[in-house]
Amino acid sequence: MCDRLFDAAVNGDRRALARAISRIDDAAEGVLAAVAALKPRRRQGPGAPFVLGITGPPGAGKSTFTSRVVTMARAAGETVAVVAVDPSSPFSGGAILGDRLRMERHAGDSGVFIRSLSSRGHLGGLSRATTQVVDLLDAAGFDVIIVETVGVGQSEMAVMGVADTVLVILTPESGDVVQTMKAGLLEVADVFAVNKADRVGAEGLCRNLEMMVHMGAPPAGEDVHWTIPVHGCIATDGQGVDAVLDATRAHLAWCQAEGRARWEKRRGLGRIRSFLDIVSSDARMAARRALEENGLGEAIAAGDINPYSAAKAWSR
Repeated sequence: MCDRLFDAAVNGDRRALARAISRIDDAAEGVLAAVAALKPRRRQGPGAPFVLGITGPPGAGKSTFTSRVVTMARAAGETVAVVAVDPSSPFSGGAILGDRLRMERHAGDSGVFIRSLSSRGHLGGLSRATTQVVDLLDAAGFDVIIVETVGVGQSEMAVMGVADTVLVILTPESGDVVQTMKAGLLEVADVFAVNKADRVGAEGLCRNLEMMVHMGAPPAGEDVHWTIPVHGCIATDGQGVDAVLDATRAHLAWCQAEGRARWEKRRGLGRIRSFLDIVSSDARMAARRALEENGLGEAIAAGDINPYSAAKAWSR
């Protein structure tokens, strides 16, 4: 069943694509085998498709910027898929922001596919299913895949494993450059964009980011190095967005040339992370089933057995 569904999705059936993504998100039976049988073009190298990660703190304007990127890519004749990872409801586990609503202007465009995924409490700014969904969208032939993360600040490292280029969007209200460094965004970013650049403090933040990038560069001659560009923009009216997107394309070109080894290393680490995510997710589901068996959950809740001893006994 999964094989036929995934075949239809890869061959352009958008309803089948939506259903296949739902099955991935639900970790349905047979999904891993179906994903493993896909033939993503990225196995051959970066750029087909161009996977752009967009991250940054909540309220930075990521969805507005993403909508602009979609518009400009479509104007260039490219097909676009957007995977918007939202925070999850602690009750239903579903996405609670619904970025599809915020990008509804593209809903009638057959060259655009937008899907929200719940993070389901997964750390790293992405959901467990994100990499699998990107592989499916890759195999389905999209030119550009945008992965917009949940924006959880200090846990954005996961996007590096799936994206060719990571764009970090900040605003003057995001905090000072020290906080940015503490959040690890210097290690994550391939391009910085200071959105809402018409606000007080935007120019100062740009200067501080540029200084931070310069201080973080390795000594000359030690390694192949990409100098992270910093651009101001106003996503709501499109001002400066062209320059930001040109910078992301320049980074992609670098990945295809002198930065290829760096790209390969990052993709390798991403594959390892995917393996660990799948294994840990399976273990968590098995542990939940164990709670429902033999009264283990009731015993832990009642304090008859402490969770540490129970976990140790279960894991043996």
